[in-house]
Amino acid sequence: MVESTLDVDPHRPIMVAEVLEHLRPQPGDVVVDCTIGGGGHTRAVLPHLQPGGKLIGLDVDPVELPRTAERLRAYGFGPDTLAIECANFRDLPAVLARHGLRDADAVLVDLGVSSMQHDTPSRGFSYKHPGPLDLRMDPTAGVPGWERLAGLDRRALADLLTAHADEPHAEVVAELIETGRPRTTHALERMVRLGLTQARPELSKGEVKMSVRRTFQALRILVNDELAALDALLQVLPSCLRPGGRVVFLTFHSGEDRRVKKALRAGLRAGVYAAVAERVIRSGKAETFSNRRAASAKLRWAVRAMG
Repeated sequence: MVESTLDVDPHRPIMVAEVLEHLRPQPGDVVVDCTIGGGGHTRAVLPHLQPGGKLIGLDVDPVELPRTAERLRAYGFGPDTLAIECANFRDLPAVLARHGLRDADAVLVDLGVSSMQHDTPSRGFSYKHPGPLDLRMDPTAGVPGWERLAGLDRRALADLLTAHADEPHAEVVAELIETGRPRTTHALERMVRLGLTQARPELSKGEVKMSVRRTFQALRILVNDELAALDALLQVLPSCLRPGGRVVFLTFHSGEDRRVKKALRAGLRAGVYAAVAERVIRSGKAETFSNRRAASAKLRWAVRAMG
């Protein structure tokens, strides 16, 4: 039943076969899904842990997490095999301790935004529909995107766009935002699209669209302090993996991938990891064609040293 209904979930998990290949879940294992999202990867992993295994699923989103939990429980995954917590993966050691554990056999970290978040206008993650420029993974905490933008000057905006999105037209976009101070998704999209088209008429529509996407990405990373959370996880991760334990990362932009690549290779040199991915793994042509969100995904893995 688990396999036959996987495709009806609202979120399509990316690179499931590749994740399973490199995570290698086994009966009796303890696995942590650090970003459970819509539960797609969790559903794929859980059957491999039985009998006797357990998966701990984390997510910072208090809106979508109960819905994901309800779906997974409906598939027959009870509390003995699946524990779900609203928590940030930067606190992984504390999460494991709450379950009486020091480490896990495998850890999965999918850093993508879920379809449910992306397709809900009130969350502000996408400009496909009008909504407030919020972008918070946890809408009950922190400061929404429009308010963060209001507190940044042109220099800070340009630095943000460069650091978090590698935006080639950061100076122009920063000036547009500083002048307009958008408060909605459509206002930001229109401001960047029209302003950049006028300022850089040589750019194609596709290039302008990419700048719009990168602008939303940079703001989302800022609002949720995503890179600091990732840095914290990378620091504590080795102590959270059992000897021979495996970790799989799915990243979706260069800032994430650079951090993961650097940390894993440094761990290999230090003897913390016994092996790491020599090169990034990308989704196949068929998946990329059928799911555009897979196009930017990069998979990296590592194996904890035995010593």
